[in-house]
Amino acid sequence: MKTVILAGGHGTRLAEMTDSVPKPMVEIGGSPILWHVMKIYAAAGFDEFVLALGYRADVVKRYFLDYYRLRSDLTVTGDGSVEVHDGERDNWRIHLVDTGIETQTGGRIARLAPHLRDTTFMLTYGDGVADVDVRELLEFHRSHGKLATVTAVRPPARFGGLVFDGDLVAEFTEKPQIGEGWINGGFFVLEPAVLDYIDGDAAIWERDPLERLAREGQLAAYRHEGFWQPMDTLRDVRLLQSLWDAGDVPWRVW
Repeated sequence: MKTVILAGGHGTRLAEMTDSVPKPMVEIGGSPILWHVMKIYAAAGFDEFVLALGYRADVVKRYFLDYYRLRSDLTVTGDGSVEVHDGERDNWRIHLVDTGIETQTGGRIARLAPHLRDTTFMLTYGDGVADVDVRELLEFHRSHGKLATVTAVRPPARFGGLVFDGDLVAEFTEKPQIGEGWINGGFFVLEPAVLDYIDGDAAIWERDPLERLAREGQLAAYRHEGFWQPMDTLRDVRLLQSLWDAGDVPWRVW
């Protein structure tokens, strides 16, 4: 089963870090956040990926072209030949598809249709991590028989809380992982028929296609109560890096 990862956005809210690399290539713990996302799926046995590239697609392509060599010991001889010694291996098959600079999220998915017409596929964003049980998610999708399943998450609360004793503050509470309400956390499972809900490059996946699927009763929600964290701002980058540095890495399921 193929896993589509949307990795073509500009990442404008991380402009100071994305002038030269796309947002999915911003590093956490010395590896791009995209690598972390792929490791989540690969740990569950889903190791064929279709990357929808756009802004600075060359950076992503170069990373994977050099991936094995950069993670291995090398011997370089005088004639320029390179011998690669055993290093870290990830048995991944990766399709790198340039889906355009300005193409919207839905349009990027539509452009991947030649890779996706035959069977159920996964879809997620290249800039958010979670300790989602991907196999359980797939089983949930199959049991409901709908065209699409979205993983619903509760966003992390940004602020600590106050506990009152009458008009007095009794204590402060730490920021909870679970915020209020449910939102789209990515980590979709989709049937090929969803491609027919996307109308051209300007289609935004999170708007008309998903809204239409919902109206028609074809969008199931898999509720994930565990860890989920997007990487939208510099604050998010610092949070994820601090968790990695502390060895407290909830999304490291591999």
